[in-house]
Amino acid sequence: MPPATYDDPYGPDVLAYNPHPQRPRSREVPVELGMVLEDVSTGWVGAVVHVEKSGGMQVIVLEDRRGRRRTFPLGGGFWLEGEPIIALPPLKTSSMKAPQARAMTTPLGRRLTNSGSIAAERNVPRVARASRLWVEGKHDAELIQHVWGDDLADVGVAVQMLEGVDHLGEILDDFAPDEYRRAGVLVDHMVHGSKEWRIAQEANKRWGSSILIVGHPFIDIWQAVKPARLGLTHWPDIPRGEDIKTGTLRYLGWPHDTQADIARAWRKILGTVNSYKDLEPELLGRVEELIDFVTAPGTH
Repeated sequence: MPPATYDDPYGPDVLAYNPHPQRPRSREVPVELGMVLEDVSTGWVGAVVHVEKSGGMQVIVLEDRRGRRRTFPLGGGFWLEGEPIIALPPLKTSSMKAPQARAMTTPLGRRLTNSGSIAAERNVPRVARASRLWVEGKHDAELIQHVWGDDLADVGVAVQMLEGVDHLGEILDDFAPDEYRRAGVLVDHMVHGSKEWRIAQEANKRWGSSILIVGHPFIDIWQAVKPARLGLTHWPDIPRGEDIKTGTLRYLGWPHDTQADIARAWRKILGTVNSYKDLEPELLGRVEELIDFVTAPGTH
């Protein structure tokens, strides 16, 4: 039975059926960034964005045309341009490391962003969309821009600050979202029954499908950075009533008495983030969901 044909933006007939009556033997092919493969067992089609080690084995990460990703072990079971292959590690493993700067390129010269996506080529500045993203504070905005800044610039989405979730209702009243002019909101500590959760529920009742409020479980955006980046096994549990940032810095043994101390600490923490791989998945999925929401077809 011939492999299925997919509507794939990476190029026509990537999985074109081989007309030869004899199925060809799989050939060994070192993978490259941007190479489009199909996993035969699942039918997943995507471009190679990473090769990495996981659980003692090397795996390949494929990104489909909607930006979704799945991981597969290297080896047999892939199709490349209509032919079965055995996917081998890249010839130069250094070329397949996760992006650590926006200057990283694919073998075809395409640039990769810190979010791991292939950067779109732009010849003129993008006009900003009417739809917007909001985050709670400055550190949230800086982290989002650091990892997704290229992607947001490409789709013309601006990130603005709430200066605290308590201001959400007032900001939405002023922005007046509708089905074309959408508002996406990222909230800290969005757990059932929390203050943030109650505020989101009230906003959803008023504005309905013109807004999307999502949240991560972390009390502060600092905790969305994987603790291993700072040599920790976990972020400290700060007692209720103590400022989360001050308490964290005290635990780390870093200066914590002034706002300048906090600002310097955040720059140090942000400096450990080279790409999306340095962030917790609970944040990654929420940001991607918001970007999809405010850039959906028909929105402005």
